[in-house]
Amino acid sequence: PVFGGADAGWTAYPPLSVKARLGMQFFLIGVFINGFGSIFGSLNIIVTIILMRAPGMTLFRMPIFVWSVLATTLILLGATQFIGLAFLMVILERLVGIPFFNPQLGGNVTLYQHLFWFYSHPVVYVWILPGLGIISELLPVFSRKPLFGYVAVALSSLAISLMGFLVWSHHMFTSAMDPNLRIPFMVTTLMIAVPTGVKFFSWLGTLWGGKISFPAPMLFVLGAFMTFLLGGLTGPPHALVPTDLHLHDTHFLVAHFHMAAFGGFAYAFVAAIYYWFPKASGRMYNETIARIQFVLLFGGFTTFTLALSRIGLLGMRRHIPDYDPALGFDPWNTAATLGGYAVALSFILMVANVVYNMAFGPKAAANPWRSMGLEWQIASPPSEFNYTELPEVVGNPYDYGLEGAVYAIVAPQDRPKETPSDLPPGEMGPVIPSTAPAPAGD
Repeated sequence: PVFGGADAGWTAYPPLSVKARLGMQFFLIGVFINGFGSIFGSLNIIVTIILMRAPGMTLFRMPIFVWSVLATTLILLGATQFIGLAFLMVILERLVGIPFFNPQLGGNVTLYQHLFWFYSHPVVYVWILPGLGIISELLPVFSRKPLFGYVAVALSSLAISLMGFLVWSHHMFTSAMDPNLRIPFMVTTLMIAVPTGVKFFSWLGTLWGGKISFPAPMLFVLGAFMTFLLGGLTGPPHALVPTDLHLHDTHFLVAHFHMAAFGGFAYAFVAAIYYWFPKASGRMYNETIARIQFVLLFGGFTTFTLALSRIGLLGMRRHIPDYDPALGFDPWNTAATLGGYAVALSFILMVANVVYNMAFGPKAAANPWRSMGLEWQIASPPSEFNYTELPEVVGNPYDYGLEGAVYAIVAPQDRPKETPSDLPPGEMGPVIPSTAPAPAGD
């Protein structure tokens, strides 16, 4: 074909991206233009968080999810220019022959990798940080305890955002970069475990001694916790130069990445859908189907990643389509495939659960989770303008189980009935205003 496709892979490494056909040009230009959306969108969110908080909502009274979004947008604002610059350099080399990356004319292909990964590693946290924020947001609700170490959790998101810019070359330990750079990047990569560990210890502290309930959102939060922990434990072998030289580009790396991405994003994303579904739709999802989905997702995904980890340790590399059966990869690949099908089926169940119950599900209580969050103090689904008067924040957002705790004062006319008249008996647990004192012993 005349145009061809973007046949240099998603990384668009030169010299392939320089020599590829015209379709590559459209790919490069498309990503370059899309980058402006990321930059302006992140500016919008940062300005909104800084200037448009509710009265009384100081920075350290914000929901922890907002802190995670703030850290995410700082990454987008600081990193997107670099992928745009790298792609622009490839475009100019293709169009007018400026030899940025052609070694025969004084260029350097490793320069492109530095620019690419300076963007692409921090952007991994663009997926993960909001997911970690969701975990921290939901755990106190279902543990009925304050979030342990709120300030440390909030600042750890900013620390991850900053340190994400200091580790990019661990993607390049096997490249032609200066070997002397390996050691400092190995150290910074190991150090990023510190703010991540702060979140793990906060989650454990929040769970410890709590009165934990296990509706579907909490199950997926716990799945996220355990899967992201596995992703963290499989990370250090890639951070250490001696082991990464053997494991780089194997399926062990593929398994690690998917553990981190699913634990930090996918599980939390599903938890968020079920948690905020009653607020968005005014109806409840089917709890039984949601639990079946969790079993399929957790069982299938764990099978998938453990099988990939095993064949990676046996030496199977990614991007290679065919192997000698004598190497013993086939049984593990079969297990991974079956796990992948289970994961796919779980998401089909989720879509069916949401779509059907959005129209036909039982009506939900206004605040089925007894949350202190501002969004739960108004009707479900909310009206177009949410609040007739601005709420006033007077306390901390996660003071669950503390007698007399109040997060915000909301205009009385905005407070809905706590139990709809047609709610089926036993469909929901006890519902109380989240701004009221917790029940005795809660």
